Amino acid sequence: MSIFSKLFGKKPAEEETVRVGGMEDFMTLIRVYYQAVMAAQLGISNINFLPDMAVFKRTLKIPTQNNKLGIAERSRCKKMLADLYGLEDVFFKEIDSSIKKNCRNVNDIKTYLFLFQGFSQDLMMVIGNLMQWKFRMPGVFKKLLRNMTEKTVHDILTKYDWKDDGVRKTCNNIRQYQHTLGYSEAWMTDYVYQIVLLAKKEPKPQA
Repeated sequence: MSIFSKLFGKKPAEEETVRVGGMEDFMTLIRVYYQAVMAAQLGISNINFLPDMAVFKRTLKIPTQNNKLGIAERSRCKKMLADLYGLEDVFFKEIDSSIKKNCRNVNDIKTYLFLFQGFSQDLMMVIGNLMQWKFRMPGVFKKLLRNMTEKTVHDILTKYDWKDDGVRKTCNNIRQYQHTLGYSEAWMTDYVYQIVLLAKKEPKPQA
């Protein structure tokens, strides 16, 4: 079993159908990065409080740097996300800034993660609704898909005259989440584009 299989809890049979570096791996690494930043910024010493980072640290045998959790783990996770998905430094800086703004103590972590989960779910729900046919575009048209993702995210944040009342309400929720969490339109585009791109590469479930 590969180190990715151990890290992401995949069995040998699952490795044949789940693409390493796929969407599930991306979301797991994102959670690890968030937890590592929280550990470093808030001085969390109980690793059991950060379950995804704990598995990441133990699986890759990452030594604790300067007797402080989160520093080395953040650096390793950031490198993996950059290498696997091409994410640039500004993407990580916005996460760091958002957590610093909203998590002043350990008690704020649960609220922050709850907000981010709602933000992510609503954002991807609307994206799936608005870009449904675009998911069927051939993978070679990455630049076009990127431009369409950018336009859709911009519409979500600026457009008010939606025909579907459900879409309009969810877009309002996303704007509230964005204001609280402090993510830019560019960050949202990067985040969504990665998920859309990876969703296109996921194997279709067999009947």
